[in-house]
Amino acid sequence: MLTVGYGDFRYEQDESWPTVPEGWSMDHPSDLAVDSRDRVFVFNRNEHPVIAFEADTGSFVTSWGEGEFTEPHGIFIDADDYVWATDRQDHVVTKHTRHGEKLLELGRRGWAMMTVTPHGTSLDPPFNMPAGVAIAEDGAIFVADGYGNRQVHRFSPEGELELSWGTSGTEPGQFALVHNIGIDTQGRVLVCDRANNRIQIFDREGQFITIWDDVKAPGDVYVSPDKLVYVAEQGGGGAVSIFSEAGELVCRFRGKESGLRGVHGIWIDSHSNIFISELSHHGHCVQKFVRI
Repeated sequence: MLTVGYGDFRYEQDESWPTVPEGWSMDHPSDLAVDSRDRVFVFNRNEHPVIAFEADTGSFVTSWGEGEFTEPHGIFIDADDYVWATDRQDHVVTKHTRHGEKLLELGRRGWAMMTVTPHGTSLDPPFNMPAGVAIAEDGAIFVADGYGNRQVHRFSPEGELELSWGTSGTEPGQFALVHNIGIDTQGRVLVCDRANNRIQIFDREGQFITIWDDVKAPGDVYVSPDKLVYVAEQGGGGAVSIFSEAGELVCRFRGKESGLRGVHGIWIDSHSNIFISELSHHGHCVQKFVRI
């Protein structure tokens, strides 16, 4: 069995996980998230957009979203087990119960709205190909409006737009591709500025704090309750990196020798097992790495 990592962070690859229903496929799993009951929700670009599995056994639990999504991208599960999803091609962010009932939709479905122009920002509402969403402790909604625009948006828990920040570029506070987003235990906003090979950190008012540049094309970020930051790196053959909230690297495993192809999404369960989704020219899959 393949073992990766080092020090206190060592993991075994579980090649038996998950058990996909007969006749189904997960050929394009864009992202995944784990709820409070250790159920892993995989967001797929196929006829079964949301498929949930038990984290420990990989057993199938449920699926939903058939016919609802055009191009699944990012998924996030908040502290109340609501499931948030970004549809990159339909330009919307949606909130669901864990059974799939839609409770809220942000954005104008089917319309790309430009909030960033060559001359700055416009007054159009978001989104243009949003990539990810994260929910703060107070219920504020932060969206990575990343492919068509170069911005982060903050909404109230009720879905009212409160704040937008970011322009195109390479300076602090500017973005090349806002691929995904996370909130740490201090309430700071961690933004995967993928094409600039860095994670930018802001306060909730969009004020720049610092940059982490020891990453290659960061695609996703998850912050655990024990103040560890798990990063899915898409560059350099793909990597899983674990940092402290202070930015200290505590573990990294990378490339084919670690069983990785093209890490796209990342989350952990209550036992600190790592789950990743992979989109790559070498194949697509979801994987579980068991902490040992």
